[in-house]
Amino acid sequence: MSKHILVVDDDALMRRSLVFSLEDVGYRASNAATAEEALAIARRDPPDLVLLDIGLPGMDGLDALPRFKSLGDVPVIFLTARRRNLDQVIGLELGADDYITKPFDPDVLLAHIKAVLRRSETKVEQYIAPAPLLVGDITLDPAAHTVVIRGQPVGLSPREFDLLHTFTLHPGVVLSVDDLLGQVWGAEFIGEPQVVYVHIRWLREKIEDNPNDPKRIVTVHSVGYKLEAQEA
Repeated sequence: MSKHILVVDDDALMRRSLVFSLEDVGYRASNAATAEEALAIARRDPPDLVLLDIGLPGMDGLDALPRFKSLGDVPVIFLTARRRNLDQVIGLELGADDYITKPFDPDVLLAHIKAVLRRSETKVEQYIAPAPLLVGDITLDPAAHTVVIRGQPVGLSPREFDLLHTFTLHPGVVLSVDDLLGQVWGAEFIGEPQVVYVHIRWLREKIEDNPNDPKRIVTVHSVGYKLEAQEA
């Protein structure tokens, strides 16, 4: 199975370039423009390695690093335009696995990634599968990639599953269209709300008793959508 690498950078051109380079050599890449979006993606789809910019809007890379580590000690390589030695020292002391300064040669970065992944694979760690998520009468099992409603299995496409998984991680919480785009599709889809509207409709057709009067995935007008628990 291809290694999953999560790219976190607020520079859209940089993200596109990195994702292209990674996928070109066989990695599976996802991306986010903020640390907050990236952490949400990592909880749903754990990465094998994170490429993390330090200078991010909102939570910066130094603050985000321990949060990524808490999700399973995922290896992290800092990517940054900053040249201050202090940043490097702090980053490595906080637990970063490597550090590379922009601009960089893509081949050099790929060599760093291979080295960090190789070191990571030498660690003897027991894999603990994520526990099934229960929201009312919905049981979603991330490890088995299955959804059961009222004891009946429900067949979902990979994207529909990812969308429902994101909702089950935040039951009762209103998620905006941009939240869903960033967490499910990646930062490059921000500004394309139709993608969410279509998949919400498809998902409702599969999990609602009456898709025209949804009770599980509820629209909060002018805000977004939320998953409401229904009695099992």
